[in-house]
Amino acid sequence: MKSRTFASLSVYNYRVYFAGALVSNIGTWMGRTAQDWLVLTELTHHDSTALGIVTALQFAPVVLLAPFAGALTDRFPKRRVLFGTQTTLAVTAALLAALVLADVVQLWHVYALALLQGVATALDNPGRQAFVSEMVGPELLTNAVGLNSTSFNAARLIGPGVAGLCIGLIGTGQTLVFNTFSFIAVLIALKAMHPADLMPSPQVRGKGKVREGLAYVKHRPDILLIMFMVFMLGTFGMNFQITIALMATTVFHQGAAEYGLLGSIMAIGSLVGALMAARRPAPRLRIVLGSLAGFTVFSAIAALAPTYLLFAVFLIPTGLCAITTLNTANSAVQLSVTPVMRGRVMALYMAIFMGGTPVGAPVIGWIGSEFGARWTILVGSVASAATVVATMAYLMRRDDLRVRLEGRPIPHFEVRHRDGTGDDLVSQRAA
Repeated sequence: MKSRTFASLSVYNYRVYFAGALVSNIGTWMGRTAQDWLVLTELTHHDSTALGIVTALQFAPVVLLAPFAGALTDRFPKRRVLFGTQTTLAVTAALLAALVLADVVQLWHVYALALLQGVATALDNPGRQAFVSEMVGPELLTNAVGLNSTSFNAARLIGPGVAGLCIGLIGTGQTLVFNTFSFIAVLIALKAMHPADLMPSPQVRGKGKVREGLAYVKHRPDILLIMFMVFMLGTFGMNFQITIALMATTVFHQGAAEYGLLGSIMAIGSLVGALMAARRPAPRLRIVLGSLAGFTVFSAIAALAPTYLLFAVFLIPTGLCAITTLNTANSAVQLSVTPVMRGRVMALYMAIFMGGTPVGAPVIGWIGSEFGARWTILVGSVASAATVVATMAYLMRRDDLRVRLEGRPIPHFEVRHRDGTGDDLVSQRAA
């Protein structure tokens, strides 16, 4: 029997896209690691605020341009949009590599290129998200989203470690060159596809499409609830680009190779979580909530780890819980929207997820400077814990649920909720 985990790879267009994206993702993680190392050790003296600004500039356009990017995605063929965005990302990566190799790079160069990359990413994200369903169709969408995340995290497993070794052996500039060429893999994959086999969503025309997308989400409380959880996790908990760098360099006093290795170690958990998501037949809200609670616990333990080794170990379950939350939320949103709205809704979803970073990253950087690197992670733990409590309180009120601990005849929880008539109380007990 065909494995459910890799079912989407039976589709030629998706198989080609998956291969190109894997190469590109490896290059992207190498580029991110080299960029962060450049800012922290070559352009500043471990200035976490500068690194936070770079991160914020990369993500700010995702928020500001989200409604327009979504409308653009729904208006034009998504394959054509991706050709343009991937080419732009390749050019900006090449410019940064050239500046470093010529030994003329300055911090403002990194800021400017980060902003340009952010603009391209703002257009690229909803296109990539919505393009998945055009390659595989709704019956394989959850599986394909899981495999996309598997590709991303397999690259995260490989990229940072390879980048750390390359920085030590051949330098930061040469390492950045790998990222430049990796974008070509996606362009080749897009070119090699069979357009006739794609299942494009209807293209929308006319004015008012941005407002239409906002109104659609406004009247979907189920989507708004998921976006709230994703926003809190993305803003305060998913700043590992900053937190891991600070923990490696300022707490454990490690070099480039050890710093890169931490990203790869965390990706072990993320990769396992992504593969589990690919096997899961349908996304459920309780999985999002449970994995967010797990992230709260394991990220707090990692933040308090006394040694580099223990910190690395607890990054694994932290990564697993984080990617389970994000993958399940992504699939739930995509499957719940009408195809003609998918580009606009996914643009807003990505804006909510990544858009907190322009606020969160500088704050996290400042916290690292003022209170130490451990607090950059603990802030995320506290925020996700508050999110879990707030979400559970909302769901209990919405569904009229009451949970009570009973001591007799044996200790157990009693969950009570109203049935469809609104009158009778139904009880469920769990020891």
